[in-house]
This record gives sequence, structure tokens and C-alpha cells, in this order.
Amino acid sequence: MINDQAASFAPISRELIDEVCTRLAEGKPVRQALPDGGRLNIDRLLPFLCVYRRNPTRRDAGTQLFVNAEAAFLEAPGNAPERQGLSPLVTRIAETAAGRLGAFLLIEVWSEEDEQVPRSTDEVTGELQLPPAAFCIHTRQPHHPEGTVAALEFALQRLRINRQLSTVEINLHASNHPPGMRQLISATDAEKMNCHILGLAIRPVYRDLETGEIYPKTLHKMRRGIHRALTKAFYRYALNRTNTRPQHFYSLGRKSLPKRVWVVDRQLAEISSQFKFLLQVTPINLERCWHEFQASEFQQAPKFQYRPLGTDPLPLKRRLLNIKTEQIEDPVFAHLFQQTQDELDRQINMLADVGTSRFLPGSLQVFGGVSTSLLELAQQILQQVSKRVEEGADQVTAVNFADQAAREIEWYRAQAPAFSAQAIIREDMYSGLLSTGGNLLIGRETKLASRRVEALLQHEVGTHLVTYYNGQSQPMRLLKVGLAGYDGLQEGLAVLSEYLVGGLSPGRLRTLAARVVATHQMIRGDSFVETYRELTENHSFEARTAFTIVARVYRGGGLTKDAIYLRGLVEIIDFIRRGGDLNLLLVGKLAADHIPIIRELLSRNILRQPPLRPRYLDDPRAIEALKRVGQASSVLDLIDG
Repeated sequence: MINDQAASFAPISRELIDEVCTRLAEGKPVRQALPDGGRLNIDRLLPFLCVYRRNPTRRDAGTQLFVNAEAAFLEAPGNAPERQGLSPLVTRIAETAAGRLGAFLLIEVWSEEDEQVPRSTDEVTGELQLPPAAFCIHTRQPHHPEGTVAALEFALQRLRINRQLSTVEINLHASNHPPGMRQLISATDAEKMNCHILGLAIRPVYRDLETGEIYPKTLHKMRRGIHRALTKAFYRYALNRTNTRPQHFYSLGRKSLPKRVWVVDRQLAEISSQFKFLLQVTPINLERCWHEFQASEFQQAPKFQYRPLGTDPLPLKRRLLNIKTEQIEDPVFAHLFQQTQDELDRQINMLADVGTSRFLPGSLQVFGGVSTSLLELAQQILQQVSKRVEEGADQVTAVNFADQAAREIEWYRAQAPAFSAQAIIREDMYSGLLSTGGNLLIGRETKLASRRVEALLQHEVGTHLVTYYNGQSQPMRLLKVGLAGYDGLQEGLAVLSEYLVGGLSPGRLRTLAARVVATHQMIRGDSFVETYRELTENHSFEARTAFTIVARVYRGGGLTKDAIYLRGLVEIIDFIRRGGDLNLLLVGKLAADHIPIIRELLSRNILRQPPLRPRYLDDPRAIEALKRVGQASSVLDLIDG
């Protein structure tokens, strides 16, 4: 790997160019510093190069970030003396790649002048309107890669900035390089070596037109969109013009990442592991609260007590916000890291606010609320799914369930010896199950209906612990602790596992629906007692069952997480119905929005296929049940009666 610090001051010499091209010909990566802060980064021999040349006569904040997301990019020096040798360097790179791959695409990116950005006002109010993003693709006839231009145009048109779709112009006659600069490869040389050259001019709506300061969120969104558009163009070019056959446009992204990416990933994962959120917000006196609620004839709301907070939120937040996620060049990882940093910040605030009125607003930010469609589905389930007295009153104790969970864990350990999960009976948990930190925690007085044991084993071990281990096996540590918003998809997958092993009974589905209704009432301001009465009087829930549902929702000061079980199940059914691959969901703990990202990172060979597969997925009954899920139009289709 070339990375000589002295090269940042040395000219672009013939020897440097020879060394770069030798490495490319051998399939090796190039990381080369250039004069005046320039950089050449080529992940491997690829049929494209994305170039940005700094213009020393103008300010141009942020524009270079549109090229350094690519697997092959060149940030060129700005001053003319330092640019000497740049044209021979690019020409030789193009010649080397085209000679082996059949063709080469050079895309040069620059921004329009700030003065060219249109300033418009509302016709009625006179208020200033934000301009939409706009692009101009510069290409020259007759040496014109039509399919590539069309792919780039279509992808850019789908980018929505300032709530407006982007506009794209194609200029077939203008120079395909920045104004005021010479072309890097002459038209004659380009045609001889089968090299195509495109220019992409970007309207600088990502910065303040007066001060030149960038708008970080706008720039971040544009980087992701332009990166996706460029990669699609590279993919079309590779298929149409070269002898390479990439499997997917994602596979043309970076395969090797700078160390900083993994440092930030580790830092965020370490912060996440500093606290066990659900354990912290779960009351330690639930059984006492139940007895007191009974004694009050169900008239007085319980007074919950919580574990002392084991970490000081302030220094934890300071450590979190000192993590420089904004310095990550890869737009995919920058997006994931900033999402996670934001969610961890909100969770830490929630921990500090447990038992106060400030807790609920934080919960709404992290877990969301109850949409109208989800509430309607929950009410429909409660009305249409009969409340059966389910046969089989045999009870399994905490000790017995822990033994069965241990045997289930041993089965997975036989497949992967590093699967180190444990089933632990916790004295400070009266009852219930909780998967956290890669272990299954069981309340000491837990009693479960025997008919629910298999479903709960697959929910807790086959889903939560397996995805924890699969995430732990990835180079990206956040997949173990969970990407931002992962809870919904994770719980939906866990509930699906219950269905696939025949354990999603009408009573269980009614419970999930009741959690949604209780969450809705809590958000709108109903008291604990009012919500309890709603479940017992209007939906025929047993007293203890209703208390447990309502207590879960009102804990901490109002936890909206319980609405995600039904919401997640709806997401999973929709995913399967659209032909989604369940293996993508087993890579680690991720949200539905992350599925395309996981697919991309797998295509880029950054992530690996999950090493463990849930045992139930290979059961013939589960395979048949999965087919029924693919044909279901609603959650109600999964329940007979």
C-alpha cells in the first residue's frame, strides 16, 4: 500500500505514476497522498475513476465529499504548480484499467457557482423558497456512453432535497471538465484507449450561498443519493462497455475501509454496552404493585420502583458526543453511525428521566408511537379473534424453563462453539424473560404455560440470542448491540418464530394487540386505571393479564416499546410477501430501513453471511408455515379463529 507522508510534498513524478499503475495491474489497492493535500484512493482495479479538482480561485466547501465516497477517487490539488503531472497520472490509470477491463470511465465532479443558484419567492406570500437540487451531466458526442448517462440521469432524478425532486440536464456539446481548467485526458487519447469522460456539475444547495458554510444534514443526504446514483452508472457502464460482470451495483463500492470506520464502530458499541436499557426501566416491585392494586380494588395506580442507575449519564453523553461520526467518508457508515449516536443520546436521556414526565417524550422519539393503521389493526384483532380458554394448564417453573433453554443453547453451541449464551435465573427479577447482553435472564418466580415453552424458546434463543451471536461474528460490532431502531424488526422476527413453531395462539395475538391499545391510551393521557379498565371491561382480559400489559406500558413514565411487537410482525409479513430473504434479517440486530444497506455491505464483502441459522427454519412444519405467511394479506390470516 502506498502511503508515504512525504508524498504530500513531492511532485507527481514519473516514478510515482509507474508505481501506482504497477500496483493496479497487480490488483493491489492504492492509497497515495498527492501534493497540496490531494489524495488518490483506488480500492482495486476498477473500470472507473471519480475526480474532483480544487479551484484555488473560489470557495467550494463540501464538494470534494461527493467523490471520496467512491471505491476509486482522486482529490486533486488546487494550485497549478502542484497539479503538474496530474494529467499523465490520470491518463496512465485509464490506460492501465482499460487495457485489462476493456474500457474506462472518468467522471469529474464540480459545483456550479453560488451565484448561479436561483433565488425564488412564493408568488402569494413573498417568502423565500429553498431551491431544489439540480445537476448537469456533461458529455460529448460522438464518443458518448448513452446507457451510462441514462442510468445516472434516472438515479439523480429520484433524489429529493428540500422536499423537491431533483432536476437533471444533459449537455451533449459543452466541455466535460470544470470551467477554467484543462481536460485531464485529450479526446484523441480517450478514444484510442476506449475511455469515456463525463462531467457532473452540481447545484450547491448544500451550503449557504452568502457565507459558504455547509448545511450538514443536506450534504449528508445528497452524498448518499449521489453515491448511489454514481454507483448505478458505474454498474451500467461495466456491463455495457467492459469485460467485467459485477453481480450488483453495490458490489462496485468500497471493499476495504479506513481504520477510522472500525474505531467509531467500536466506540459506539462500547457506549451501548455501558447500560442495559430494558433492565433499567423495568420495575423491581411488580409483584408488590399487583397485590397493592388488588387491595385498592383496582382504583389506585401502582408506584413503581427501579434499580439504581449504575452509570452517570453526563460523562456517558460526553463520551458519546465526542465520537466524530461526521468524519466518516463512507456515506453508508456515516449514516448508520450518526443514526446510532442520535438514538444512544436519546436513550441516555431516558435513563436519566426514568419515573418522570420527561420519559415519555424520549420514548416517542426512540420507539415511536401508534399509527392510525396500527391502532385499527389492533382493535380489529381484539374484536375478531375470539378469546378462547386455551387448554392445558400445566405450568413450567423458572428452573425448568432455564433447563430447557440451556439445552436449546447447547444445540446452537454444537453448531458454533463460540456461542456463549447462558440462561440465568435473576434474583432481582420476580418474573418474566429478558434477552440482554447475549444472555437470557429469567425471573426467579416465572411460571409459564407448557404450551408456550417452545414458542418462547424460539423467540428468545432462536431469534434474540442467535442474532446477537451473528452480529458478534461480523466485523461491525454495532450489529451485535443493535443498529438504531432495530427493536421493531427484531421483535417482529421473534413473534414470527412463535408462529412458525405453532405457538402464536389467538390469546398471544390478542395480547400483542392489547399492548398497542394500551400504548395508544397512555400516549393520549389516560391514567393507569383507565387503561386497565379498557382491557378488562371492553376487551375481556383477565385481571392479572391486563395489569401486566398495562404495567409494561406505563413503566418508566411511559414506554411505547410494546407497540412494536405487532408493528414489527406487520413489517415481517410484508417483507416475506414481497419475496424478502430472511437471511438478511439474521445478520444481526437491524431495522427494516437497514435491509438495503445490509444487502449492499454483503455485496461489498464487508459483512459476511450469518454463521448461525435458527433451528426452527429447517423444520418442515415451519417451512410450510412460512409459505402461508407469504400468501397472507393480514396478520389475521395467520390465526384460525
